Amino acid sequence: MANHALLNNIDHKDLRIDTGRTAALGDDVMFALTFPAEFRNVQAQYPIVFRKTAEGAFQPVALFGFQEGSNLFLDDGRWDATYLPLAIERQPFLIGRDGEELMVHIDLDNPRVGTDSGEPLFREQGGTTEFMDRITSVLLSLHNGLERVPAFVDALLRHELLESFALDVELDDGSLNRLVGFYTINEDRLRALDGAALEQLHRDGHLEPVYMAVASVSRFRDLIERMNRRRVAGH
Repeated sequence: MANHALLNNIDHKDLRIDTGRTAALGDDVMFALTFPAEFRNVQAQYPIVFRKTAEGAFQPVALFGFQEGSNLFLDDGRWDATYLPLAIERQPFLIGRDGEELMVHIDLDNPRVGTDSGEPLFREQGGTTEFMDRITSVLLSLHNGLERVPAFVDALLRHELLESFALDVELDDGSLNRLVGFYTINEDRLRALDGAALEQLHRDGHLEPVYMAVASVSRFRDLIERMNRRRVAGH
């Protein structure tokens, strides 16, 4: 259960955050939310695919593995990639609203939160640490980026660019794995768009992230190689 609280330098002055990367700290996730402004960084490391929420809305996600609870980028207490998606980096913090004002909240029950070791949030004089300043910047970027996702998805749907897909993976040991339940950009339909449609996508700031998402599909090879290495290592 989450236990969200408005962060303040009185009640939480002694809190520290464990920034390790392990399953015990909640990093054993298959994917994380991402957003168009982050696609350039994400596509260099992870496939970008789309999932449907229970309410039927599409969300872009960075994919870390082929099944729930499997993160192929976790490796002995570290995250084995040069870019950490902001939705992962921000844990255990989140943004809440107080009227029109955005405020930083913290999940006090998150396993990263403690008082014995880790990154402090506040200085002895009461000001925020560099770590906390970074988190605040991450939260704001994440908030602003996710707010733009619906318009991006609407553009994809308007041009019928999203399609469901299934990925069948045969590993070196002969075992078969199948990834289903996600959507990707239909490259044939993208290529068939006329100049007016492409111009509109470009003008609205959607064309570059579309191509970034398409380019990210090549990262599936990396996921497969990571899974092969884990099988050989016996994980």
